[in-house]
Amino acid sequence: MMVFSTLDDLGDIKGKRALVRVDLNVPMADGRVTDETRMRALLPTVLELADKGAKVLLLAHFGRPKGAKHSEMSVSMVLDALQEVVGREIMFVPEVAGDVVAQSVGILADGDIALLENTRFWAGEEKNDPELARAVAANGDFYVNDAFSAAHRAHMSTEGLAHILPAYAGRSMEAELKALEAALGSPEHPVAAVVGGAKVSTKLDVLNNLVKQVDHLIIGGGMANTFLAARGVHVGKSLCEHDLADQANAIMDAADAAGCTVHLPYDVVTSREFRANPPVRTVNVHEVAAEEMILDVGPAAVEALADVLKNCRTLVWNGPLGAFEIEPFDAATVSLARTAAALTREGSLVSVAGGGDTVAALAHAGVTQDFTFVSTAGGAFLEWMEGKPLPGVDALNIV
Repeated sequence: MMVFSTLDDLGDIKGKRALVRVDLNVPMADGRVTDETRMRALLPTVLELADKGAKVLLLAHFGRPKGAKHSEMSVSMVLDALQEVVGREIMFVPEVAGDVVAQSVGILADGDIALLENTRFWAGEEKNDPELARAVAANGDFYVNDAFSAAHRAHMSTEGLAHILPAYAGRSMEAELKALEAALGSPEHPVAAVVGGAKVSTKLDVLNNLVKQVDHLIIGGGMANTFLAARGVHVGKSLCEHDLADQANAIMDAADAAGCTVHLPYDVVTSREFRANPPVRTVNVHEVAAEEMILDVGPAAVEALADVLKNCRTLVWNGPLGAFEIEPFDAATVSLARTAAALTREGSLVSVAGGGDTVAALAHAGVTQDFTFVSTAGGAFLEWMEGKPLPGVDALNIV
């Protein structure tokens, strides 16, 4: 079990300089931020530090400039939106280290906030260059990492600084780590995992790790077709990676050996067309016609999966059960998500979900707020599910 310091472990920080790694890699269109979710996630940490009198220096990346300065990737592009979300004026500093930063910090009053330039404008960021880390650390008294979404990168601003300055997890990072610990670190059993999405090839490491961790593995989406085909089921024109049959069978064999039950759909919703509201059939998986595509899990299977969740205490969810973006192929995902949400509300289930499509699917089902925790971390969440080390998290471990 990981042990890390949080903001609760800070003493008097009035007048001290806090270097805070946040995630401002937000989507934009026509020069405007289109989703402020990641900005809102930093509010508890940034406002707490500022209200306690620290000088808050925000570190973030934006885009992939690859160690070169590009005006369209300057974090100043998101400054107006950030100030609006935070509700305070924020100074922009066009450097991350050196005299310019030192002079800017000298201008800041206790409780003020500054945004330093895109850390990836310097090649030493992605190389985790110790010299750059020392130069950045020179303008800070302590370091706070509040960007779990970047924690799978061993970069200067996510890992290097934690070895130079006293390091703490911000409130968003703290919440994420506690949720992940509850989901797979030391969960209450039985544990179920829902893994969906288009391709098995992108989730092989996830599946191989989960069969050793969970009691029930629910496979949906296009991935389920690959597993069905591996078991000799004809899946028609469905999305399917037939060349991964051996890997799929190996995963199911590993699950059997570990005492993990793999749940594949036994009824499915099919169509000959991939569009909104086409003619559909709900059939047993052994009745899929040669010209049909499996586009969702059927209602009987979803009802059985709901019964599985009712007997579980913990749920980890990554990926939709069907082509949820197009009606009516959202039905299975919405139904099972609402079951999980209801069980969470009544206190019988700890539910943790993450991944881009997952977040969108749960929002579509209207249950985002009802899950115990929904991570927007993307790649970091996936690598956590794979059981891989997360350098930015490991650097905070004080054991």
